[in-house]
Amino acid sequence: MTSEKERLGYALGLNIAKNLQETGFEDFDYSAFSAALEDHYSRNELKLSVPEVNETLKNAMEKIQAEKHGPVMEEGLKFLEENAKRQEVTVTPSGLQYRVMTSGSGKSPAPTDRVTTHYHGKLIDGTVFDSSVNRNSPATFPVNGVIQGWQEALPMMKEGDKWELFIPYTLAYGENGAGGSIPPFATLIFEVELITVN
Repeated sequence: MTSEKERLGYALGLNIAKNLQETGFEDFDYSAFSAALEDHYSRNELKLSVPEVNETLKNAMEKIQAEKHGPVMEEGLKFLEENAKRQEVTVTPSGLQYRVMTSGSGKSPAPTDRVTTHYHGKLIDGTVFDSSVNRNSPATFPVNGVIQGWQEALPMMKEGDKWELFIPYTLAYGENGAGGSIPPFATLIFEVELITVN
């Protein structure tokens, strides 16, 4: 590594390799990687089209995510499978599960309505990630502005209802999770009290 160009090339290679490794890319053909750099900078005909590149990277990222977060997804699915056997739990066609804790007699919201609720959200291991109850501050929001599990449950509820929702990751924050508190593929549990329909 005597010339500045050599040093820069090597430094760039190490930097890219470190970033790729941190992202989860470990098992790929290094010679094909070098060939892609050569083809790009030499303006050679590329061996993969842009759609093929995007599809290849998408598939690889999905595989990395599944390997990294598979246990969270599996634990959630197992939890929901067992939970569905409880007599007091209702399972909807989408996979949402709920248990009526308190029955109200008020009106039900439409998807376009705003509602005021008290809620307590946790992961299946009991970790609380958000709670209007703990803050002692009810939350107001549009029904169609929250996660799918809530969007399905709220129109079935009446003012005064308090339900416990068991939400599969497909109806929650999916394979991305949310912030640092909800991991990808996480099944969520909420206690939701519908206070008023606004």
